[in-house]
Amino acid sequence: MSGWASRGGVLHRWGARARVEVRERWQRFERVWRRSMQLRVVVSTLALSSVVICVLGMVLQTQITYQLMTAKEDAAISQVRYSLPVLERELTAVDPNSDDVSQQLEQALNRLTTPNSGRPSTEASAGAFDPVLVDGSDAESEAQPSAGPIDDVPEELRRFVEQGELAKQITTVQRGPEPVTMLVVGTPVDSSTRALQAYLLFPLTSEKDTLNVVQSTLLVGGLVLVVLLGAITNLVTRQVVRPVRQAAENAARLADGDLDQRMRVIGEDDVARLAESFNEMADSLKQQIKQLEEFGQLQRRFTSDVSHELRTPLTTVRMAADVLHASREQFPPGLARSTELLVDELDRFESLLADLLEISRLDAGVAELSAEPLDLPAIVQRAVDSVRGIAETSGVPLRVEVPAVDLDLVADARRVERIVRNLIANAIDHAEGGPVEVRFGAGQDAVAVSIRDYGVGLRPGEAELVFTRFWRADPSRNRRTGGTGLGLSISSEDARLHGGVLDAWGEPGSGSCFRLTLPREPGREFGESPLALPSGRRIAAPGALLARTVDAHADGEPAVRDTGPARLSEPAPAEPPPHARPARARLEPGRSDRAGEQVAERGGEDPR
Repeated sequence: MSGWASRGGVLHRWGARARVEVRERWQRFERVWRRSMQLRVVVSTLALSSVVICVLGMVLQTQITYQLMTAKEDAAISQVRYSLPVLERELTAVDPNSDDVSQQLEQALNRLTTPNSGRPSTEASAGAFDPVLVDGSDAESEAQPSAGPIDDVPEELRRFVEQGELAKQITTVQRGPEPVTMLVVGTPVDSSTRALQAYLLFPLTSEKDTLNVVQSTLLVGGLVLVVLLGAITNLVTRQVVRPVRQAAENAARLADGDLDQRMRVIGEDDVARLAESFNEMADSLKQQIKQLEEFGQLQRRFTSDVSHELRTPLTTVRMAADVLHASREQFPPGLARSTELLVDELDRFESLLADLLEISRLDAGVAELSAEPLDLPAIVQRAVDSVRGIAETSGVPLRVEVPAVDLDLVADARRVERIVRNLIANAIDHAEGGPVEVRFGAGQDAVAVSIRDYGVGLRPGEAELVFTRFWRADPSRNRRTGGTGLGLSISSEDARLHGGVLDAWGEPGSGSCFRLTLPREPGREFGESPLALPSGRRIAAPGALLARTVDAHADGEPAVRDTGPARLSEPAPAEPPPHARPARARLEPGRSDRAGEQVAERGGEDPR
């Protein structure tokens, strides 16, 4: 039993390997089939040609067989008609009362098979045949006098001939070790003494050999024709596909930045016109890209020069505004309010100027990372504290969930904090009074943080536009953070500088979610983000219909206060077991002085 079990295991492994090998080969063939137009054209041509050749061969074989059999039947009937007079002459001497009728019939057959007894030699003959004579005077008798191989004559044919009709039939008889196909022609013989029937059996061996030769010729000719058609189709298709492949390769090199790639122009046909058009397109693209590069350089130089030139007068204006702001209590109420507005707008202008300088450094490629070991939750907590005053003013609860996992990384603390601060301020602006959630995720090669709001959301197509400079989904929307419209663009560049990625998701009425994924070390490759984006609208569980915020008392005991019904699109988090419950960082009341508000206003950029 153990031997049979081991053999069964070996056979099972072989079968599994064979299935895997067949699957892999089929997948490779599918890839080649999808990518090679030449292969598809050649295979399609061969398949259609094979079908046409098979149909044509069947038609030719049918016609040849029909013609051969028609000629054979005509010759056999002609032979019967020429043989009847001979038989009638020989059978006139047959004694009807004799007991040796069979011998007399044999003598008549011998006379029939002697040379020059039938048709003239100058006329075509049906070939060799075996004659049979049957005495039909006593049809009900089982042993009728006969001469020749009467057993080879079919019974159905004999019944027709006994009724006085000329009949023919193709049958197969056993002659030696192999069966032989025969054409049997029967006819009644006029005799004054007895009712006789004559049968001539014509072998179809030569016709069968002829058909075999025809079939072999058609088969070999069809195969040769298919091979030739495949070679011709491959050659013709290659002449057409080769320029297309060259155009695809040159286009790929153009996309990689090699703008000097061109196609060879040979002749004046369609392929040559394709090459000329491609070369003209490449020249135009090169010229336009060069113009765009020059324009971009000019624009970056202009932005950098203007930003630097504005710093000096802005510093002077700032000093004067600070003096006025410090003495605003001595001014009339209207003038004091104007002084405060002047300082606020100067703060926003300084933020815009700083963003323009940062953009110019990023465009010039001179931005550098001051990488150091960081604790991501601590960086996020500092960003949350900087915008807490805006959240409290807007009535937006902030929720930060920190799992008990390793969230350490090496990054630029200033840039990471600026990214998170911009995203949170952006979420507060569009939360519509709903909560803003901050979640973390960690993987082996990367960490991630997401900022989720349940406000107005993003319309289809806007997720790809939110990182565009100065782009806004609704320019007339009331803004609380006073952003410049460059925050998300700078945040995207900061993430790219680390080797990370900043993703956006949103649906109208369901809010939006921004996810920052950073490698644990700058420039380190990673796969998918350890934190998933929302996939669509979801309904909260009954237990999550009341949103709760946990605050800490002075004695350390948590107190739960109701903040109203939760949004229906917010999923209810499952309560983890005590041993796997993650630690949560709760937000403490932060500063609400003017310095904190200025930090929030400078960091809360929003392009929407």
